[in-house]
Amino acid sequence: MPTAAPEAPAAPARKPSILRQPTAVWAIAFACAISFMGIGLVDPILPAISADLGATPAQTMLLFTSYLFITGIAMFFTSWVSGLIGVRWTLVAGLVLIVLFAALAGSSGSVGEIIGFRAGWGLGNALFISTALAAIVGAASGGSRQAIVLYEAALGVGMAVGPLVGGALGSISWRGPFFGTAALMAIALLAILVLLRAPKQSAAERAAARAARPSLVASFKALGNPALLALAGVAMFYNFGFFVLLAYSPYPMEAAARASGVREFGAHELGLVFFGWGVALAITSVLVAPVLTRRLGLRPVLFAMLSGLAVCLVLLGAFVGSLPGLIAVVVVSGLLLGVMNTALTEAVMEATDLPRNVASSTYSAVRFIGGAIAPAVAGPIAAALGEPAPYWFGAASIAAAIVVLACVGHLLHRVGATPQESAEGEAQVISAGDAA
Repeated sequence: MPTAAPEAPAAPARKPSILRQPTAVWAIAFACAISFMGIGLVDPILPAISADLGATPAQTMLLFTSYLFITGIAMFFTSWVSGLIGVRWTLVAGLVLIVLFAALAGSSGSVGEIIGFRAGWGLGNALFISTALAAIVGAASGGSRQAIVLYEAALGVGMAVGPLVGGALGSISWRGPFFGTAALMAIALLAILVLLRAPKQSAAERAAARAARPSLVASFKALGNPALLALAGVAMFYNFGFFVLLAYSPYPMEAAARASGVREFGAHELGLVFFGWGVALAITSVLVAPVLTRRLGLRPVLFAMLSGLAVCLVLLGAFVGSLPGLIAVVVVSGLLLGVMNTALTEAVMEATDLPRNVASSTYSAVRFIGGAIAPAVAGPIAAALGEPAPYWFGAASIAAAIVVLACVGHLLHRVGATPQESAEGEAQVISAGDAA
């Protein structure tokens, strides 16, 4: 009797590749990169806007303030909006607003108009970034972890490339970066409309989703959680220092270049400096921060990074007249900022048992508002007390963040003591937390 031929061994399952994603995922990732470009896009063109529109540095830095303030206020409500109209239409609404207000900013005739249109841009950005990662996680193949890595990569590319594109287009005209962003985001909008489809849900799933919608005031109620309030306070002081560095530094750099006889130091050169800063931030946020927090713990990393940033701001004040000194410290600070952003976001993720989308949007709202204050006060402080003064204030704000973190340690017993959240939980908090 013939024996059956032995079965061939099953081929090993192919490991999912992060590059093998549906086209909808790539459309969202592209839009994410362009969206995060908007944060640093205007940095290299601030002096050019001042010169062409007859505005003071204090006035042009309000481009950051209006953008960040409206983004922060809107973040209090984005979880409610997303629950009401769904992730897809929240993304679309955000992109439509970004395209509209970026184009209007490029066609402005005064710095006041640009400030107002940047506020509308900030509203669109809040709607988009608060839901972008949730959309990627829902559409990606290969698991949530790979979706998160893809999102982080898009964030890093956007933060790094934004100043470079702003400098390149800004060397032609300060209007160029605004129109360029509007065009790229219009392409992303069309791609998402065509490629991203809402998942089909049964009646029971729709009913469960409606029951789980956050209330309109959920984010404000979340501030009653002591741990979240404490970390939001740390983030507010930290972001003040962050945006003193980002929004104010182009002016002392330009002045130092002029004083040292460097004639060609405009938007393009500033873009290259902040491109280096963005690359450093992107590398450490994705590659270095997870290693440090795993080996040292979240709280020690937070204290170390905040201390390093305070030192950087003190050095910027000391080197305010030296172009090489300013450039070197700004780029090095990007290494610290990347680790700090990721570590602080992970701390928020672990500190409370609140719904992750509510906790992250609440924390990010306070954080953005802290960033909005810095550009508004840096100009008047420099005019009244001298060029180094904004950096001193930034260092003092970072020192305040360290004091708050030290005083509220008893509220953060969960930080570093709980198992790592699921990828879905991490996705919900990173989607808003890393945006700043």
